[in-house]
Amino acid sequence: MVRKWQFIESKNRVYCNGRCITGQNIGILILALFLITITSGLFFAFDCPYLTKELSPTIPVFAAILFLSVICCILRTACTDPGILPRATPDEILYLEKENSQNITLAGQVMVVQMRSGHTLQLKYCQTCKLFRPPRVSHCSLCNACIANFDHHCPWVGNCIGLRNYRYFYFFLFSLSILCVYIFVFNIVHIALRAQKNSTVADAIRETPATMIEALICFFSIWSVIGLWSYHTYLICRSITTNEDIKDTWNTSDHEENIKNPFSRGNGWLNCFGTLCGPLPPSFLNLRTIVQQENNIPMTTMRMNDSLQETTKYHTGENGISNNRVRDSSVSNLPRSFQQQQQQQHQERYLPPDYA
Repeated sequence: MVRKWQFIESKNRVYCNGRCITGQNIGILILALFLITITSGLFFAFDCPYLTKELSPTIPVFAAILFLSVICCILRTACTDPGILPRATPDEILYLEKENSQNITLAGQVMVVQMRSGHTLQLKYCQTCKLFRPPRVSHCSLCNACIANFDHHCPWVGNCIGLRNYRYFYFFLFSLSILCVYIFVFNIVHIALRAQKNSTVADAIRETPATMIEALICFFSIWSVIGLWSYHTYLICRSITTNEDIKDTWNTSDHEENIKNPFSRGNGWLNCFGTLCGPLPPSFLNLRTIVQQENNIPMTTMRMNDSLQETTKYHTGENGISNNRVRDSSVSNLPRSFQQQQQQQHQERYLPPDYA
């Protein structure tokens, strides 16, 4: 029995029979897990016993909850498919080449799409994945794949941050910020309590040197972690990605006409709710699908159509604010030829619902 993940064309690593997928380089992820575990372990071993005796037994309990939250969020971010788009099938590539009446290379070409709201977006052609990249999709050179709602490639989690793992990345930053502040504050409290029983602060530090090591690690980590969490909170409220913010995609001062972000719901709270609490989209790859070999074709037409139909149904509702437009993929509405069917699904399965 052969599954789809065994034929993945990107540089990602797949584990657990297609259940987990990470980037190619996970060395920094292991380092991050080591630092978090060592710092928290020192806190549990050298600070919690004294603080439990002097203050409250709830201190290590809350610290354990924060530590488990951080570990769960970083692993979920690292092992979740960020939204990798499948590459074009041979039939889709053949149809694009036939439609190219000018007989020029598709590399560098764009497809102009008009939205019902009046926005005009250009879909660039990806030479590697052989498709016109839908809105908010960018090709990651490290993973060698097009990522939906591409935010950035984070080396600390060893994976791209995109449509399907952004919320876990945000919760990871949030929980890690609280954990760093929590440990740092109680490091100071621990030293202060010991200093009251000793003549100087130096004597208290000599009694518990591990506390000083934890405090230094947390002090230098707090600024970057909290700063990054604050920055992504700002991005979520505006409903933009890091990639869009760097490129000033929706910066109206650079355009003659007033261009607004078509993906924003117009309210920061609604944007936060939609990003962090909305339904999680299914994977475009469906890596655990069993591949059926028929006449040297790696996947049957029926299975491909079912996968594309399911993806289209989701994305016509995910990126819209209030829309009821769901493209009918029933048999009566399918294009006559298989090539037209594949091309139509290829162009529409990732487009926002406001496209005319």
